[in-house]
Amino acid sequence: MKNKIFSVLYIIMGLLFINGGLNKFFNYMPPPDTLPEAMVKDFMAILEISWLMPLIGAAEILGGLLITIPKTRALGTLVLFPVVVGILLTHIFVEPTGLPIALIIVALIGKLIYDNRVKYAYLLN
Repeated sequence: MKNKIFSVLYIIMGLLFINGGLNKFFNYMPPPDTLPEAMVKDFMAILEISWLMPLIGAAEILGGLLITIPKTRALGTLVLFPVVVGILLTHIFVEPTGLPIALIIVALIGKLIYDNRVKYAYLLN
């Protein structure tokens, strides 16, 4: 039962990242009007680097797809790890209202890392 619950959570998280990645290409979700000025400045600076948002979007789509498939979750976790670090740091330092959701994502990624630690050990040897 516990594995089924986590499988559903991983699929939801994968879909969340797929949606976020697709939005970086098609801009179908407008940003909230209540964003802090610092975050708007950061976002505008990121947009100046024309290849960065498509790269992040591609990583989110690929990682999201990989996490939804049980056999590829370990690889999906590695793809999404830098994105998740960016999400966490953004919500710690710039927009703390999104921190609870960011912490849930970090916890799920942390559990995936822990569950796949044997697979990752080969990378460190």
